[in-house]
Amino acid sequence: MDILKIFISAVVIGIMAGVAFRSFFEGTFNKRGNDMYIIVGLGNPGREYEQTKHNVGFRVIDKLADKYNIDVTKFKHKAFTGDGMINGKKVFLVKPQTYMNLSGESVKEVMSFYKVPIENLIVVFDDISLPMSMIRLREKGSAGGHNGIKNIISHMGTDGFARVKVGIGEKPNGWDLADYVLAKFNKDEEPLIEAGIDKAAEAVEMMLDGKMRDAMNKFNKKVKEEKPEKKNKNEEENNDGNENR
Repeated sequence: MDILKIFISAVVIGIMAGVAFRSFFEGTFNKRGNDMYIIVGLGNPGREYEQTKHNVGFRVIDKLADKYNIDVTKFKHKAFTGDGMINGKKVFLVKPQTYMNLSGESVKEVMSFYKVPIENLIVVFDDISLPMSMIRLREKGSAGGHNGIKNIISHMGTDGFARVKVGIGEKPNGWDLADYVLAKFNKDEEPLIEAGIDKAAEAVEMMLDGKMRDAMNKFNKKVKEEKPEKKNKNEEENNDGNENR
């Protein structure tokens, strides 16, 4: 009987150890979500959408994943995901695979599973109101016409989460909006968008360090309209003379 009791105890201890092990590595930040950050990059799944303007959020996640050696290939919560550390903070990187307009389904699952407070959610996405290479940060706010953000707000029941907007440039006259955001960057635009992606990744790092205000001061610069240079009187006289020739 003593041997049977020892055997049963060993089995019970083994099962409990297995559950604890799985909890640590799979649901590692469950219950302990207060010190974890969820960083979501928005985009559309599939090869046909790779490198399109609407998928800039995915590219920012990839930039962070590459820099901090985080594997973002695990499929769970309707997204490609990966957990790791950035600047000493626990992070969970997310690339929803639900298509842009249903991004909230994935985000809701992640936030519910890991029990992360809304203030620890950062969403990165494209913005047509900003020129390429520029970004803008917000602590909260409306969707601003972005369907992915609109769906996240609907599923979360609040707009009180931080976001990083990456400029993709205004839609040219005559273009349909859907055609524009689903178009790829040309070779002249690629360096500009890369600069914006780099800034977005840096902004996320600063936000994780608790420097949201500093990041906003650094990156939330107003777009300046270029004004024609004023010509001095001599230049005007010379130009007038040239025009008369």
